[in-house]
Amino acid sequence: MGTIRLTMAQALLRFLDRQYISEDGLETKFVTGVMGIFGHGNVTGIGEALERGRGELAFVQGKNEQGMAHAAIAYAKQANRKRIYACTTSIGPGALNMVTAAGTATVNRIPLLLLPGDNFATRQPDPVLQQVEAGHDYTVSATDCFKPVSRFWDRISRPEQLMSSALGAMRVLTDPAETGAVTLALPQDVQAEAYDYPEAFFEKRVHYIERRPPSADALRRAAELIRSHGSPLIIAGGGVKYAGATAELAAFAERFGIPVAETQAGKGSLHWEHPMNAGAVGVTGSLAANKLAKEADLIIGIGTRYSDFTTASKSAFAPHARFLNLNVNLMDGVKLEGMALIADAKESLRLLSERLAASEQTRPGDEGGLPTRCATAAEESRVRGEGGLASLQAEWKAEVDRLYALERTDGLSQTRALGVINETIGEDAVIVCAAGSLPGDLHRLWRAAGPENYHMEYGFSCMGYEVSGAFGVALAEPDREVYALVGDGSYLMLHSELLTSLQEGRKITVLLFDNHGFQCIHNLQRSNGSDGFGNEFRYKEPSTGAYTGEPLAIDFAAHAASLGAASYKARDAEGLRQALLAAKNEPRTTLIEIAVLSGTNTDGYESWWNVAVPEVSASKKVTDAHQAMNEQLSRAKAY
Repeated sequence: MGTIRLTMAQALLRFLDRQYISEDGLETKFVTGVMGIFGHGNVTGIGEALERGRGELAFVQGKNEQGMAHAAIAYAKQANRKRIYACTTSIGPGALNMVTAAGTATVNRIPLLLLPGDNFATRQPDPVLQQVEAGHDYTVSATDCFKPVSRFWDRISRPEQLMSSALGAMRVLTDPAETGAVTLALPQDVQAEAYDYPEAFFEKRVHYIERRPPSADALRRAAELIRSHGSPLIIAGGGVKYAGATAELAAFAERFGIPVAETQAGKGSLHWEHPMNAGAVGVTGSLAANKLAKEADLIIGIGTRYSDFTTASKSAFAPHARFLNLNVNLMDGVKLEGMALIADAKESLRLLSERLAASEQTRPGDEGGLPTRCATAAEESRVRGEGGLASLQAEWKAEVDRLYALERTDGLSQTRALGVINETIGEDAVIVCAAGSLPGDLHRLWRAAGPENYHMEYGFSCMGYEVSGAFGVALAEPDREVYALVGDGSYLMLHSELLTSLQEGRKITVLLFDNHGFQCIHNLQRSNGSDGFGNEFRYKEPSTGAYTGEPLAIDFAAHAASLGAASYKARDAEGLRQALLAAKNEPRTTLIEIAVLSGTNTDGYESWWNVAVPEVSASKKVTDAHQAMNEQLSRAKAY
């Protein structure tokens, strides 16, 4: 076996350039490229390797380490976890800026490869600039902070360690059940050290994504559980999309007459007009889905991790409801004391459909004997009868139509703005969102045409993801119009990759909802007894020290224009429509500043969220809210 002498950084890039995945016989190059911001700790290591030996790997210059890592997450999410960008940074603050993104990736089960610089392995020049010295343990550095938010973590303290570590990293990145953030901490001196690597290490390596079938016994138990319950409800999570199981989900729901509710990650699994689509479920859910959830005796969770927003803090379901959880991840499969069907969603739905069909009685008079769960009048009524799914869908459609058309004399409501956007941008466009009041309105109201059109990061609900995420989606989907829907609070936190989108020539359109503050949390605060504190963007009153003065005057359109973007302002529905039409014709990244009235978002629809209200307070409104919380808790499941 021959060898080739390379630095550790050079070897790492050569290895990454030769990684492929194969699913259903389709082979895809896994690592598209590297996003990076250079400093001491990576500029003379990975930086040199990228300059002179990156092979087919693309390079994207980031502007903020968290921002570029969020762009990498969005890229992988939009590519259904089949393609990734790695991210390289300097040591110290450059590395730590990616910790938030690591958490975002791991919570959302998205592959993210992080390559932060680290302290000198030799320790000879210690302490170097930006080095964190831990007096109690000198093996600890800033990069240890990645451990709790990474699915795989290693420090390459010798160049030959790269080989086993890189293979371990790829194992996790390509595993649908275990994927998330992978952190390889790279001491700056080791990056530049050479080693005689075996040539075989750099041969093309294909990682096969096997569709894990359910065991025969698990399939039998799942089918028996479904057959023994008369009012099931499917909750479709992000795993439906990642498994490419949307067609199988539609066929299963149609065949057995089971309504489908969607999580934020699963929204778009069915077209919004699909006859079995009950809409969003949970805290940000529709009235249709939440009513069905309360009535269901069996919840079939497919590819969902059952966050508190999905379960309405475990209050969304009937006390007697059982759970069947189809998931590739055992941790998610056993939640809510559910029966776990640990397998690929696409394969499970196909086999489960065959199993149920083989054991069902056909309806008398059906030509061809088409098997169906809707064998009784009661089951037919649940879908098509008064108060059934079709009736609930019509009721909810009318409510969305009302909110989309809601006109106010004092300004533009948020729901009216969303209606204009939904009707104007076209079904092929992709919307990106993450935090604030917009995710709730989008989950409830947005009419998603397909799984690729609705890109929501709501596992971490990370403020600042929106603009960076839209850039990542534009990298993955260069032929689609991509829209970042972002509040003024999120935009102010992180908008750096707007400039990167201009630099890379990847157009995004930023729809900035200006409501003068963190109004989502302001609403939450006031609904639990507060008078409102610290959440609005107002000038401070010198006499009281409170933020109760006039709203801050921020010209977001001018800010975007100063970076080189096209920009527009919209103050009413027609102005927004015209700005959207004009933005479609812009060749470069565009920002539309939309003035919306605070407090005009949606809320409620038979849902509740436990946020822990103080038991003791000087305000009776707070203690009353605490009592109301206890009443809700008494109706929620304890597990």
